[in-house]
Amino acid sequence: MNVLSPTVQQHVEEMLVKDGAIDDSKLAQIKEKAKANNEPFFSLLLSEGHINDEQLTKTLAAVSKVPYVNLSKARIEPKILDLLPQDTAEQFMAVPLGKMQNRLVVAMLDADNVQAVDFLSNKIGKTLKVYAASESGIRHILEQYQHSIERGVTSMLSKVPEDLGVEEGVVESLQPNLSKVKTIVQDSPIAKALAAIMDYAGKNRASDIHIEPLEKELKIRCRIDGVLQEVMKLPKSAEAAMVSRIKILSNLKIDEHRIPQDGNFSITVDGRPVDLRIAISPVVWGEQVVMRLLDKTGTSLKLEDMGYRGRALRALRSGLKQPYGMILTSGPTGSGKSTSMYAMIQEIKNDSINIVTLEDPVEYKIEGVNQIQVNPDVGLTFATGLRSILRQDPDVVMVGEIRDKETASLAVQAALTGHLVFSTLHTNSAAGILPRLLDMGVEPFLIASTVHTVIGQRLVRKVVPGGEKYQSTKAETAEIHETLKDLLPKTKDEITKKADDLGFDDLPLDDQNAYTLVKGKPTPENQTGYQGRMGLYEVFEVTEKIQDLIIKHSTSSEIQRMAQSQGMVTMRQDGYLKALAGKTTLLEVNRVASTEA
Repeated sequence: MNVLSPTVQQHVEEMLVKDGAIDDSKLAQIKEKAKANNEPFFSLLLSEGHINDEQLTKTLAAVSKVPYVNLSKARIEPKILDLLPQDTAEQFMAVPLGKMQNRLVVAMLDADNVQAVDFLSNKIGKTLKVYAASESGIRHILEQYQHSIERGVTSMLSKVPEDLGVEEGVVESLQPNLSKVKTIVQDSPIAKALAAIMDYAGKNRASDIHIEPLEKELKIRCRIDGVLQEVMKLPKSAEAAMVSRIKILSNLKIDEHRIPQDGNFSITVDGRPVDLRIAISPVVWGEQVVMRLLDKTGTSLKLEDMGYRGRALRALRSGLKQPYGMILTSGPTGSGKSTSMYAMIQEIKNDSINIVTLEDPVEYKIEGVNQIQVNPDVGLTFATGLRSILRQDPDVVMVGEIRDKETASLAVQAALTGHLVFSTLHTNSAAGILPRLLDMGVEPFLIASTVHTVIGQRLVRKVVPGGEKYQSTKAETAEIHETLKDLLPKTKDEITKKADDLGFDDLPLDDQNAYTLVKGKPTPENQTGYQGRMGLYEVFEVTEKIQDLIIKHSTSSEIQRMAQSQGMVTMRQDGYLKALAGKTTLLEVNRVASTEA
């Protein structure tokens, strides 16, 4: 630690006491002891554990008026680490955090040393934006140079030819003796490389890993919070062994390259079990692999925690109280439809009812629920499974997805014969579900008499808590007025009533010229400004008027307008309300929720 001037030291001592890091009496005792033993005062504070490295660095940064960052738990992407060579980082105890306005953002141990900052800037030829960080935080990032996924994986893969004994296609050539293949592959560099990729994805909350063959290389991308991000590019020579390793883990045919294959296996990341669903398809330059990660420990199955509020929550719970009929959920792949159905099951589950599910695959294993895994290879499809379920005396039936006329007809028959049925369809909106069933050949009077609750949903990224607040522009204000229309309170007397009705606190008045919004604030730990996702929902009950529209074969636009006139809050409106509540941004809502018809 640098020697501090008496004035600076006094400021630091005052701030430590003010922040509650240490009290006055203890501070005086340490000063006496340091003087008696001729030891540096702050070194004694640290060595005896009165304060930690981060507390002292943060205080010194505040006194020096240098921005501070805590790197003790930060993970820096490999492409960011590449912005500053490892030897330079170690020499100056400085690590890269990203780019900001054409400047390289670095964290330094000696951030208030102007000469050191200028020297580093001249050495790398870039203007710097400097943060202060503790020595332990800097070393934590320096270790990531050694354990950087791309460097680590590339290093492992460089050993593939000599370790496996042959070039590409090694695993296929050993197909007749599968046990030998597994023995060779288990500890091979390719196995370690794949494990590193999956570990990276698990720790960064990725929902999918995409392994995509190009003409001369292999591209790895991860979908984090719903958005694909490139992680690395690997040499083309790694492709065959990488895909074969995945096939072995998934119990797939490693010598089959002409047709798509699906499989699954499980891994452990930071002590958490993570299930992976594997889809392998032949493409122009090889075989594409998509691995979907399902981390069951990080998902709440409570309706409120998932983002259901106000009118949508009341309509859904009203539907769950019905003894029979259908509750249908719609949305694209990966929009949380299955999770919504699990949350509904969790809401009504008790020992007095028999719940049977038919899924492909079973994603969450719920105690007290009889769950069946679809297996088309042996003839167990949604349709055949549903016939079997109805002979098991169920009260509630969950069908993972209605894909065809036969499954739709059986689900409707189950609802008609006194069962409560949950299922999903792929449509763009809640209102689109009803015409979709008509397209599948279900009679309109059957749809009208069985379907009683319909849900549409999407997922949006949430801003990191403490995001940057700003006042909406004229265009944004006009968009909010146009989208929310009469949902916002017109007078102060209406605020409480509207807030209770919609499930949002502190609703702004509708006559404002600007609204307080938030935007994702990039930080050294999180360059996107977003973390985690939540749902946008539209839920409506099938009333007599909507039943009349179904019988008349009305379009989804007509049904949508009728549902809105009866009080349905659309996905886009729900998103705008959540943006006003500071949970997400208008940009995110506009990205996933289109304007209504």
